[in-house]
Amino acid sequence: MTAPTIHRLRVAEVIEETADARSVVFALEPHQKERFSYKPGQFLTLHIPHDGASLARCYSLASAPDIDSALKITVKRVDRGRGSNWLCDHAQTGAEIEVLEPSGVFTPKALDRKFLLIAGGSGITPVMSILKSVLGRGTGDVVLFYANRDEDSVIFRAELLELLARHPDRLSVAHWIESTDGLPTSDRLREHFSAFHFDEVFVCGPGPFMNCARDALRAIHFPRERVHIERFNSLGSNPFESVLAARGTDPVAVPRASTVVVEKDGATQTFSWPGDQRLLDVLTTNGMKAPSSCSEGVCAACECRLTEGRVEMVNNQVLEDEDIEAGYILTCQALPLTDTVRISYDS
Repeated sequence: MTAPTIHRLRVAEVIEETADARSVVFALEPHQKERFSYKPGQFLTLHIPHDGASLARCYSLASAPDIDSALKITVKRVDRGRGSNWLCDHAQTGAEIEVLEPSGVFTPKALDRKFLLIAGGSGITPVMSILKSVLGRGTGDVVLFYANRDEDSVIFRAELLELLARHPDRLSVAHWIESTDGLPTSDRLREHFSAFHFDEVFVCGPGPFMNCARDALRAIHFPRERVHIERFNSLGSNPFESVLAARGTDPVAVPRASTVVVEKDGATQTFSWPGDQRLLDVLTTNGMKAPSSCSEGVCAACECRLTEGRVEMVNNQVLEDEDIEAGYILTCQALPLTDTVRISYDS
């Protein structure tokens, strides 16, 4: 697999959003702008020095492409979180941080639909990027359901109020405050979601909260293929290391060779797929710009949908049984089990 391109970005500003959340704004040099074009809801992978160690951490972009002039990530302190605490304590104007180019598939294909955006805590970060893009570049309507521990934990409060004033007919915001409303449950969320009309859903937040939201959406029979969930797990290796150790494959029954048909951006391409190569490697070797990030099966950035054939995923720490039943796979972990496999990034 080709090593990722590493860039050094300068911190232009650090914004204190709440007592335990900071936004880090990066300035782009003219030659960097093309490489850092991005879609709403994508993330950056940062190289963080911590007590002599080297860490790689993914942080969602809260800025919106073609609306905000600079890149902005928002980081909330996590108990014993080495990356988040280092950034909150040490990121300062003028500092330079090594960053990989934007990645991720938690992004709408169109901005003209009715969206339900569900965020918990710092999960508002990619949701905010999508929200601003829909309102600023699209024609769609947005309902934001935003859960927090207490009133003081609400990130982007002032910005949300400003957007509400600017788009009163297209944006509505429903806050859930645990200190007064109690812990959210799937039954109570179902009651809230039933009151809204929407075409597509994006969910990001703590695991238990996202599970509640997903159960609530299932209870109202909302189609799974129109629910997008962003989950981040800690990376097991560091993509910034200059030499990537060759990865072996677990012993699984795979055919000697396969053919993969790929649908992406309305075009179809066909490649030969050796049985001992991960699908992502096949796609990138053949010159395709396939989305990816961790290459370890923990971030879902490389997710696509299997529409024909069968694959084996060597490691999967992010897709749930329901996702797999719906056909979603991780290209960075997929090995072929049938002579022909067809995947789609468009469905």
